[in-house]
Amino acid sequence: MDYGRTVDCEIPLSKDACAAGTILRGFTLIELLVVIAIVSLLLTILLPSLHKAKAAARRVVCSHNLKQVGIAVDLYTHDSGGYYPCAQDPVSTSPSYWLWMGRGWRKWVQPYLSSIVDPNNPSVLLCPADRADPTKFESTSYSYSMTFYHSPEQIDSIDDAILTYTNPKPSIRQAVTEVAWPSAKILIGEWTSNHETIEPDLGWWCWDGTRSFLFADGQVTFLKAESIRAARDNMPDANLTIHGIKGRDYVP
Repeated sequence: MDYGRTVDCEIPLSKDACAAGTILRGFTLIELLVVIAIVSLLLTILLPSLHKAKAAARRVVCSHNLKQVGIAVDLYTHDSGGYYPCAQDPVSTSPSYWLWMGRGWRKWVQPYLSSIVDPNNPSVLLCPADRADPTKFESTSYSYSMTFYHSPEQIDSIDDAILTYTNPKPSIRQAVTEVAWPSAKILIGEWTSNHETIEPDLGWWCWDGTRSFLFADGQVTFLKAESIRAARDNMPDANLTIHGIKGRDYVP
């Protein structure tokens, strides 16, 4: 068939096509290449926007997770005479972990969440952007500041992050009324920089990356590590905030 010519009605086509003198024409190679180039250009333009949209959606989910956790902690304190979760460290010896670690404080908020929360169903305790091996931290992304179960005097006597778990001090219950700066004291937050990849990622023990934090007043804020005030160990470490529960981690 010669494309571009009037259809020869001896070729079996529909009667309507023959009657109308239909002209059949295919794409030329140049036209196909132009279409492919346009599609490639559009993908190049749109893909970064799609990646940004996905990253923003993960941050929204992470923020929602922390808000739900904040509500659970509020309910816990209401039922516990106004005191925050407290237990003697380590809360588990096989495997070993401490209350401030996500898998450590999980059982205290579990009764106040809408579903059973465990390693197989981490629910709101797992950030959707968390890249850690699920078995490493039992699918928990958020850490609880130990300033909420140690006195300000105890916290001010610790000047090395390693002492938060190698030589734990006796836990002392802290009351909601003891928080001096609720809008500036981190209660719970992402341990690693899930929304901005950094290497190595040392969690609260490095000045790189960004993390979502739940403050004692219930607000959730996405912060760069460098915007957090240095703690007793000279790191953006909410575990060792200067003056503990009476101190401030962030000043807008």
